[in-house]
Amino acid sequence: MNTTSHIVQGTWRRPTARQTDFNDLDHWVNLAKTLERGRFDAIFFADVVGLYAPYRGDERKYFEAGLQVPSNDPSVLASAIAYATEHLGIAFTASILQEHPFNFARRISTLDHASKGRIAWNIVTNYLPNASRNFGLDGLTAHDERYAWADEYVDVAYKLWEGSWDDDALVQDRERGIHADYDKVHRINHKGERYQVEGPHLVSPSPQRTPFLFQAGASEAGRNFAAKNAEAVFLGTPNREAALRDTSDIRRRAVAIGRRANDLKFFQGLYVVPTSTEAEAARVAAELDEWIDHDGHLAHMSGSIGIDFGHDDLDTPVGEIETEGVQSAVGWIRDLVKDRPATLRDVAHHTATSLRIVGTPEKIADELAAWQASGIDGINLMNYEIPGSYEEFVDHVNPTLRDRGLIQSEYSEGTLRQKIFGEGARLPERHHATRYRGAFGADAPERSIAERSIAEPSLHEPSLTGAQI
Repeated sequence: MNTTSHIVQGTWRRPTARQTDFNDLDHWVNLAKTLERGRFDAIFFADVVGLYAPYRGDERKYFEAGLQVPSNDPSVLASAIAYATEHLGIAFTASILQEHPFNFARRISTLDHASKGRIAWNIVTNYLPNASRNFGLDGLTAHDERYAWADEYVDVAYKLWEGSWDDDALVQDRERGIHADYDKVHRINHKGERYQVEGPHLVSPSPQRTPFLFQAGASEAGRNFAAKNAEAVFLGTPNREAALRDTSDIRRRAVAIGRRANDLKFFQGLYVVPTSTEAEAARVAAELDEWIDHDGHLAHMSGSIGIDFGHDDLDTPVGEIETEGVQSAVGWIRDLVKDRPATLRDVAHHTATSLRIVGTPEKIADELAAWQASGIDGINLMNYEIPGSYEEFVDHVNPTLRDRGLIQSEYSEGTLRQKIFGEGARLPERHHATRYRGAFGADAPERSIAERSIAEPSLHEPSLTGAQI
């Protein structure tokens, strides 16, 4: 995230950490070069467009902890990273709340051209009331209505990306003096509940047309949205059993609407701390724990779910907190702490460390292989320190993963979509967006877009060979 403190709170204070350099473009360009050296598929930036819900009654903690504020627009970094790298994908979060789809589609296409087809979009709605108010709404839109909004938003973008320009519309014929064939560029004339967009798209088709699509919704509506739209899904499941359950569920939903189970890749959020020996692992983990801002982790959880945990001391036993909402949100911790009453500090510590793997490269490789066997295609490698977390991974973990065939040793050619799936540069015909191809020209089928069919369901099982990390 283009901020100081993202997921692991407090570790930015370590003497070797450089998260506070987030305003410096070189900070991110150098990180991207490190990732490309390590043959990562992509650099991914999360984002928010508002403050989290109050903690202890206000937002002071977020500012004092650097917890996702200040926070800069990650998409602005994309062109610089594209220029400094050759193969690395560049993914960033953008909410349907923050920009009109016509302008967003134009910006994405421009970046996809500039990067030669390496742009990815993490599609999100919004769960922060402050963000809604920042964009003129009275408060947070109802959950399922946010996904209905997202359905229309992506449809507008798909129409512009997939249907507005024919592939051969940009002729650039110097002899005839014809730059683009007017008859092959089409208005989309979208009229929906939230948007009216005439078109045409102002950018000619980019290498991918539609960017590579990420999504991270875990709710019922979010899973359906992912099954319909996503090519890759970010997960933060607490264990491998949950990962197998969630990946299987979303893949089944995708198959039910005509896609293939292996049309989606799943990336589990994890962070790793390599050590020379297993004996050293406990010492390194304990040293890292000393830097964790437990209060910051509780604030992050509070702000995310809208329940203010900050009015109780961190060492308050969970069972003594009488608020029903708190009990439902953190009651699970009592099953993990067996020898004493679980406290709010335990809750914070678990959120800080539950997705952490500390150990030798061999142990880390064993763990990642086990996640792969549970339906995960790759990892969304989080950090406790920048650039250290990634330099350690590239220099110490990569060789073991490469020896086991768990990470690519060289990049393949083509767009990000081609690199990830090994198929075409653009969305396969099975994807919902492709129904807009050829839909707006004079020769478009007479039947409505809604009546156009997509490919018949396929029951292919997902391929889990070759983790993409």
